[in-house]
Amino acid sequence: MWYYLLVFTATFLVDVLPFFGPPAWTVIVIIQVKFDLNIWLVLIIGVIGSTIGRYTLSCYIPWLSEKFLKVQKNEDLKYIGSRLAKKGWRIQLFVLLYTLMPLPTTPLFTAAGIAKIKSIHFIPAFFIGKFLSDMFMVFTGDYVAHKIGSIAGGFISWQSITGTILGIILLCLVMFINWRKLLQENKFSLNFNIFK
Repeated sequence: MWYYLLVFTATFLVDVLPFFGPPAWTVIVIIQVKFDLNIWLVLIIGVIGSTIGRYTLSCYIPWLSEKFLKVQKNEDLKYIGSRLAKKGWRIQLFVLLYTLMPLPTTPLFTAAGIAKIKSIHFIPAFFIGKFLSDMFMVFTGDYVAHKIGSIAGGFISWQSITGTILGIILLCLVMFINWRKLLQENKFSLNFNIFK
């Protein structure tokens, strides 16, 4: 039974970090294969751990941004949040579609947390998308592990490298674009001087 607690703890820790680590599904697959656990139970517990981890990240990231980002950048990101909060179902649709793609969700939750978007606008969609995408990855990983006998290739593959690079680019777009100027004046500008 403690193996399932290990799944929850590992997926929580992987997704609570504000930087890029291994995808939670790889942790789920490794533990599931190593201890021959029930794949559905591992999947459900892992997705719950990931969701709580990402929610926690979105809760404490505003504190980090207040400490390390300039006031102007924090206000810019909060402005995005206020604009997105008015969109309602569109945020949930965006989060659902984003979560279904093989992209890291760290930039998404970093931006949502700094912009102080209420979690009700993105957590339900994240849970559904995460469950569906992780289900595909966990069943694929389980199949590969049992057929080939090795899952180490899942850590360093062109998909994981591409996903990490795209995630970093998305995070840079969120952080370095002057969103208020873009949305209010339709003028694109970059600001790299965002840290205190």
